[in-house]
Amino acid sequence: MNPTLRQIRALVALARTGSFTLAAEYLHVTQAALSGLIKELELTLAIRVVDRSTRRIALTEVGRELYPLFSKMIDDLDGALLDIANHTKLKKGVVRVAAPQLMSCTLLPQVIAAYRAAHPDITVRLVDCAVENVTGRVFSGEVDFAIGPERDASAQIDAAVLFEMPFVLVFPQGHRLETRQRVTWSDLSDYPFISLQGQFTERLLSDMHGSLQSHAYLEVPLKPSNEVTFMTTALAMVAAGLGVTVCLPYAQPLVRLHGLHMRQLFEPELTRRFFVYTRQNRSLSPAARSFIAFLFTFVEAHDWNIPAAAAAAATAAAAAGKDL
Repeated sequence: MNPTLRQIRALVALARTGSFTLAAEYLHVTQAALSGLIKELELTLAIRVVDRSTRRIALTEVGRELYPLFSKMIDDLDGALLDIANHTKLKKGVVRVAAPQLMSCTLLPQVIAAYRAAHPDITVRLVDCAVENVTGRVFSGEVDFAIGPERDASAQIDAAVLFEMPFVLVFPQGHRLETRQRVTWSDLSDYPFISLQGQFTERLLSDMHGSLQSHAYLEVPLKPSNEVTFMTTALAMVAAGLGVTVCLPYAQPLVRLHGLHMRQLFEPELTRRFFVYTRQNRSLSPAARSFIAFLFTFVEAHDWNIPAAAAAAATAAAAAGKDL
């Protein structure tokens, strides 16, 4: 005894309209087809659910008992299908993304604002956390995906390269390095170097050592004079004239906020890759897939505007000439 969905809809439509004609129009079927569905339902249940006459139709006692149950089933089902359709059409949804603290206060707010302008009905929730914790947030299911630098491969986490950027030097306006046509890592040894604690400095020194060996550069005596937890602290210290630091170009909004300048570093040219991390064998919602696609497009189209060494030197020289 298993009524079909079409049979259930037929009884509900007939009860709501009180007319075979109106019910058939509502369901977009012929009256004959509607009558057939009601007969099939009665055969399935082995009992009459509708009393028919030439003037009107009326539900039987069994029909009146079934109607509120069937009506609720149809309303719940239609509501669920509408909800799914809204998710698919990006008229509803929540995206949860984790990112390191520096990216969370520079690149991600710009991306989220641009995405919301295109999809105002989607809610994007940003979880800022320590860089060491981004993949853990994905694994635990707290977020749909995360963005972070390269980490050791995990069997349960998928990684897709979002971008690869060169390290840039950050220094205050009027610094002596501003007039150099080409700034190298060895130039930093003459000034207090402010770095980050933990994996940032360890991986940076490891990458530098490997690059120096492969390109036969001279050893760079890079020793941090101060190691802090957050890049925001390092930038504030640089702004106060306490030294120089390095970061990636996506931090440009914060660098400008502190009135600082960026220049790419050479000998060696070190880069850092960032990835989008997702949980293996876990399907993303339409909203999450949409946001990730938007993120890749935004990054690809964005001009990070790293000053060319020659242009920066020319500007500095012109400024110096005016001051003479």
